[in-house]
Amino acid sequence: MIRRPALRLGVFACVVSAWAVALGSCGDARRDEIVVGSKNFSEQALLGEIVAQHLEARTHRSVTRRFYLAGSYICQQSLLAGRIDLYVEYTGTALTAILHDPLESDSAAVLQRVRSEYQRRFGLDVLPSLGFNNTFAIVVRGEDARRLRLKTISDAAPYTRGWQAGFGYEFMERPDGFAGLARTYGLAFRETPRILDLGLLYRALLEKQVDIVAGNSTDGLLAARDLTMLEDDKHYFPPYEAVPVVRADALGRFSEMRGALLELAGKIDDEQMRRMNYEVDGEHRDVADVAREFLRGKGLE
Repeated sequence: MIRRPALRLGVFACVVSAWAVALGSCGDARRDEIVVGSKNFSEQALLGEIVAQHLEARTHRSVTRRFYLAGSYICQQSLLAGRIDLYVEYTGTALTAILHDPLESDSAAVLQRVRSEYQRRFGLDVLPSLGFNNTFAIVVRGEDARRLRLKTISDAAPYTRGWQAGFGYEFMERPDGFAGLARTYGLAFRETPRILDLGLLYRALLEKQVDIVAGNSTDGLLAARDLTMLEDDKHYFPPYEAVPVVRADALGRFSEMRGALLELAGKIDDEQMRRMNYEVDGEHRDVADVAREFLRGKGLE
């Protein structure tokens, strides 16, 4: 795993401190409103908007949106501090980044572990999955997959010595990221992987600046470009099911809240999430409009 310079660590500490100050200035969530948070990428904002609109319709209460709260750490701290009442997390991220538990491939076991430990350690309720699994996606160009007959990460491993990889900073650093993947599959690239902004990964791949990237399985561009997601045939990555994480006191304050959130369980599959993400990222549609159409299509207005 690449060690980043001390400067980067200092910048990260400053960012976290700034977020803490900003969150602290917000004050506790008002007792008569529901506050929905999200992490800082478009899928999260879309999920937050779906949850917010549905809660507004079912509870007839005011819902405040606090989206783009950086990553899991800030969202978790916001929950614990009472700045937000809920947000959508991914079970594999909760397992590794929040609980710091070892990797586990069984989705039911991961969900049960996360649910029990969140309740025991934090007093937070983890509700049933929204239905999709946003795992890491190891992606190559479609033309290369066809030419080399690549279907799995194991198929690609022998070719990596001649390839340039491109990964996001988080993927390089997190416990379920690059270092473990390289050990599991014996990946050895010709050079140290390039660190790329997540928004530039697929562009760099399609323009042949890199030969393999780590995206997300629900990325909208996977369905819209000539890209191939390789199967994780050794089951390295844990499941990343999308689950609402909710403060217990919020469920107590708003009696209709649990039932409303349970109505969303199992309503979004992987393909539907990819399609909605593409509408936001590829077609630049408004998140609120995409969320509204989804709820209407499911009869959840």
